[in-house]
Amino acid sequence: MALLGGIRDVDLGEENSLEIDSLARFAVNEHNKKQNTLLEFGRVVHAKQQVVSGTMYYIKLEATDGGKKKVYEAKIWEKPWLNFKELQQFSFIAEC
Repeated sequence: MALLGGIRDVDLGEENSLEIDSLARFAVNEHNKKQNTLLEFGRVVHAKQQVVSGTMYYIKLEATDGGKKKVYEAKIWEKPWLNFKELQQFSFIAEC
């Protein structure tokens, strides 16, 4: 049984994949705007979610930076009923 407010893995099956990919692309685009960078989204490696006032997503993703693949973790807060989406954190993890 899931713990209320606990973080759980997201199944990246077909149904969730499009939503998670969309959130990951949003994170890369927001990071590019804020940091004036040119990262190119590659793929989602892993995703977790936590129910808060809305949903907090923790997405590990691959992006290309200057021709090199790198792994980043993005933290995105979403409240779909308010049409609200915010990039909370975007961190470099490792090079591929």
